[in-house]
Amino acid sequence: MSEELDGFRVPDEPYYRASGDEVRRFEAAFSLKIPVMLKGPTGTGKTRFVEHMAFRLDKPLVTVACHEDMTASDLVGRFLLDGSGTVWEDGPLTRAVRFGGICYLDEIVEARQDTTVVIHPLTDDRRMLPLEKKNELIHAHPDFHLVISYNPGYQSVIKDLKESTKQRFAALDFAYPEPLVESEIIRHEAGVSDEVAGQLVRIGEKTRNLKGHGLDEGASTRLLVQAGRLCARGIPLGEACEMVITMPLTDDADLRNALGAAISAVIG
Repeated sequence: MSEELDGFRVPDEPYYRASGDEVRRFEAAFSLKIPVMLKGPTGTGKTRFVEHMAFRLDKPLVTVACHEDMTASDLVGRFLLDGSGTVWEDGPLTRAVRFGGICYLDEIVEARQDTTVVIHPLTDDRRMLPLEKKNELIHAHPDFHLVISYNPGYQSVIKDLKESTKQRFAALDFAYPEPLVESEIIRHEAGVSDEVAGQLVRIGEKTRNLKGHGLDEGASTRLLVQAGRLCARGIPLGEACEMVITMPLTDDADLRNALGAAISAVIG
C-alpha cells in the first residue's frame, strides 16, 4: 500500500468493549466492500469502534468531522495557488479513495445534502469518484472503505439522510451498553473501583429516563467515563457528576435540581 496514508494509521490498539456482534458484521461488510452506516446516540462508542476496526484490519483511518459549512471541495479537493502556479490538492475522501483506507464521515447529516451526494458513486458497484473540476475519474483502491455515522435522535426532517443515500449502506445500531458492560468500560477507561463504576452506571440510567421529559439526551457513556476520570483525580463523585453531567446537559434550574437529587440518591 502507498505510503501516502501512513500518517493516518492507528498506532496503538484502542480499547473497545463489544456489546454484540458488531465486529464480525463490520468485517463481513469490509470484505464485501459494502459501506457501513453507524447509527446511535452521541457518546456510545461509534468513533472508538471505527478506530478499533481500523487497527484490527490494519488500514489507515481518514476521519472527517462533518459540519454545515462543509462543501464538496472540502471532501474531494480543490485547486490552490502556490509559488509555481495552480496545483490540485486532494481532499481527505479522495486520498482514501486513491491510496486505500477507511474514510469515516462523522455526523454526516451535519453536512449539506448537496455535499453528501458526492459519495454516491462510491457506494455502489462502480466504486468510483468523479473529480469534475480536474476532469478525472478515480476508481477506488481495493482497500478503500466508506463509513458514516449520525445520531438519529437529533435529526429533524431537514437534517436527515436522503433515502437514496441510506439504502446504499449496511447499518449498525449503537446504543447505551448493558449495565455490566458499561460498568466494565467505565472501570477500564477511568481507572475507578467497581463501586464507583456501578454508581456511575446507575446515575446514567436515571438521566436517560429523563429523555423526553426535559432532556434531549441522557448522560452518554463518554460523560460517565469523564466523571470517573475526575473521581480518579480526587474530585468527589457528586462534584464530578455536576461538572460533566448536570451542567452540560441542561441550563434549566429545575431540571438541574432534579438531576442533582437523582445523583444524590445514588451516591447516598
